[in-house]
Amino acid sequence: MAPARRWPVISALGVVQILTWGSSFYLLSVLAAPMSADTGWPLGWVIGGLSLGLLVAGLASPRVGTYIGEHGGRPVLAFASVALAVGLAILGLAPNLPTYLGGWLLIGLGMGTGLYDPAFATLGRLYGAEARPAITTLTLWGGFASTVCWPLSAFLIEQVGWRGTCLAYAGLHLSVTLPLVLIAIPRPPAHPITRPVGPSPVIRLDGRERRAFLFMAGVLTLGGTVMAMVSVHLITLLQARGVALTSAVAYGALIGPAQVGARIVEMAGKGRHHPLWTLTAAMVLVAIGVAMLAAGLPVVGLALVLYGAGNGIYSIARGTVPLALFGPERYAPLVGRLARPGLVAQALAPSIGAVVLTHAGADTTYVLLCVLAVANVALALALWRVRSEA
Repeated sequence: MAPARRWPVISALGVVQILTWGSSFYLLSVLAAPMSADTGWPLGWVIGGLSLGLLVAGLASPRVGTYIGEHGGRPVLAFASVALAVGLAILGLAPNLPTYLGGWLLIGLGMGTGLYDPAFATLGRLYGAEARPAITTLTLWGGFASTVCWPLSAFLIEQVGWRGTCLAYAGLHLSVTLPLVLIAIPRPPAHPITRPVGPSPVIRLDGRERRAFLFMAGVLTLGGTVMAMVSVHLITLLQARGVALTSAVAYGALIGPAQVGARIVEMAGKGRHHPLWTLTAAMVLVAIGVAMLAAGLPVVGLALVLYGAGNGIYSIARGTVPLALFGPERYAPLVGRLARPGLVAQALAPSIGAVVLTHAGADTTYVLLCVLAVANVALALALWRVRSEA
C-alpha cells in the first residue's frame, strides 16, 4: 500500500482506539462511583467488572493474533465494535450485579479484539516491516482516549445518567467505530509464501528467539502490573504522602500530556534508532519516576511527567519491538501471544495493590512498584544481550 494511503487507515484506527479505550479500560474511572451509588452494588464488584473483562481479553488474545495473521484485522476489529456495543448496552440495562458482570464478559471480548494489540497486529499485517511509523502514529491518537472520553463521560452522566452514558457509547460503536472499520480498513495483502491447506502452522522459535519472547513477555507483564497499579491507586498513594485530594488529581492529570509529548518526540525520530532503545528509555523513565515518588522527593509533578513519558513510549515499544525481533511474517500471532500476560497482569494488579495498601501500607506499595520497575529495566537490558547474539 502506498504511503499516501496510510493516513486514512491510521486516522480511522485512531478514532476507533480513542472510543474503544474510552468506553472500556477508562470507562469506570468516571462511572464506577455513580454506578455504585445508584444501584447499591459494592464499589469493589463494580470495578471488578473491568478486571473480569481484562481476564477475558487476555485469554482471547493469542487466537486473535493468529486470526489476524491469517485473515487480517478488518473482521476482528469489526467484531470488537459489535461486542463492545452489546456489552455496553447490557451494562446500561443491567437490573442486577450478575447481569452487569455478564456485560463485562462481552466488553472483555471487545477489548481483546479491539485495543492496541489487535490494532498493532492489523498494521503489521498490512504494512509488514514498514509498520513501525504507523504503529507510532496510532499510539499518538490513542493517547487522547482519556482526554476525550473522561470529559465526555462526565458530561453524559450529567445529562442522561450512567446508564444512558453506557447506551450512548454503545451507539457510538455501531454508528462510528464499526463503519470506520468496514470502510477504511483494507483487506491485507496476500502472504508472500504459499501456505499449506489446513490448520495454521505452529509458530516455531529457535533458542535465541524463545529467550527474547520470554523476556518481552516479562516486560509486558511487569509493565502492565505497574501501569494498572499506578492508574488505580495513584490518588490514594499521593494522599498517603500528605498531598491534598485536589492537588493529587491535578498531578495525575500531568500523565496524559506527558504520554502524548513523549510519543511526539519518538515520532519525530522517524525510526532512526532500534525499537529496543525506545523500550529501554521507557523502562528507565518509569523506574526513575516511580523511585522519585517512593523517595518522597518534593517534585511530584516532575516524577509523574517522567513516569507518563515512559509509559507513553512504552505503548509504542510493545508494538515495535516484537516486529523488529521476530519479523513481519510472524508478527501478528506472536503479538497475540505476548498480549495475554500483560492483560492478565492488568486484571490482577489493582486487587493486588489494594491488598498491599490495606495490609502493608503505602510505603510498602511504593517499594513494590520500585522493585517491579527496576526489574523491567533489567529485562530490557537482557533483550539487548539476546539481540547481540544474532
